[in-house]
Amino acid sequence: MSISNQKPSTIAVWAGEENPLAFGAAQVPIVQSAPFAYDDMDEWAAAALGQAPGYIYSRNTNPTVGVFEEKCRILEGGEKAIAFASGMAAISDTLLTHLSPGDRIVSIKDTYGGTSRIFLDLLPRFGIEVDLVETSDGEAIEAAIGKGCKLVYLETPTNPTLKIIDLKRAIAAARQQGAITVVDNTFATPINQKPLAIGADMVLHSATKYLGGHDDAMGGVLIGRQDLVQAVYEHREICGAVLSAFSAYLLLRGMKTLDLRVRKQNETGLAVAQFLKGHPRVESVFYPGLETHDKHDIAKTQMAGFGGMLSFSIDGDFDALKKFVGHLHYVHRAASLGSVNTLIGPPSVTSHVECSAEQRAALGISETLLRYSCGVEDAEDLITQLDEALAAL
Repeated sequence: MSISNQKPSTIAVWAGEENPLAFGAAQVPIVQSAPFAYDDMDEWAAAALGQAPGYIYSRNTNPTVGVFEEKCRILEGGEKAIAFASGMAAISDTLLTHLSPGDRIVSIKDTYGGTSRIFLDLLPRFGIEVDLVETSDGEAIEAAIGKGCKLVYLETPTNPTLKIIDLKRAIAAARQQGAITVVDNTFATPINQKPLAIGADMVLHSATKYLGGHDDAMGGVLIGRQDLVQAVYEHREICGAVLSAFSAYLLLRGMKTLDLRVRKQNETGLAVAQFLKGHPRVESVFYPGLETHDKHDIAKTQMAGFGGMLSFSIDGDFDALKKFVGHLHYVHRAASLGSVNTLIGPPSVTSHVECSAEQRAALGISETLLRYSCGVEDAEDLITQLDEALAAL
């Protein structure tokens, strides 16, 4: 019975671990070794040249990391997966592998702040043309792709304003141009959204977020078409932004409960968004599960759940924001998301800390916007403390 045919919760626990583990271990051992030794020179050479299974050096492959990669591969339904030291390493290595001077890339204005810096500062230095399109304008995205491009980079839902892109429509436009499509699936997770099944060539994650889910390990992962991911693997091998065995172990431990956590966070995210939407001290709420979201109908067609991430703006200035955040209990004021603990923070110190105030304003990110990542706490408790903090304004 193939593990890929099982339900997500079973895949999250067993993928990559179906066969007996070393020493009869019930959990994946941490193989904390840089080199791997061989007594037979022919076996060593075969492993080094990729002609036979085996490990040579942990900058290339590692048994613990390999199990993490396989679990991610099966969850996303891809042909190959490779892991990185961080989500930004996955993004930058993927882009620098598949783009060359003179190439053109089409993306959206509302990408994660670190990704945006790559588009605005790094790629143009290498003679790569970057076209950033209005995220919510499907026709503009199609038109930009229709001018010809090497790669289309998408993120949906977006960070931090939870905008939604019609993946089927954008991917179809990319295919007509023979362009590679890459989707950042960090916010949605493979539990809520499967871009590869819609037709994307590659999908990536900051594994630090929902995949790990405990704020204790940093990592990234790329999954997709064999040839495209293999090319990035060869780039990563030289640039060296590899995932450590210990971080892979922590991410694997977190992924055992991925399906359970995300389903709970889906429920809590919707409940919190609905509460905030009806509160008089809240100016706006961004969450694709709300019927008032301008792309709610599209989100329903491509997402199995709407996630635990939302953002909202309070009625007031930045001092009011600081007062509101200071009244919250059982929440970490920290620059991450997707954890078992609820986290909150403005983009100016979280997702878009790399950007200037002017750049954030150009992206439609107000200084009173707050990202809110629902943990696995009781939804009623979270809503109660939000209500008390809003009442204190």
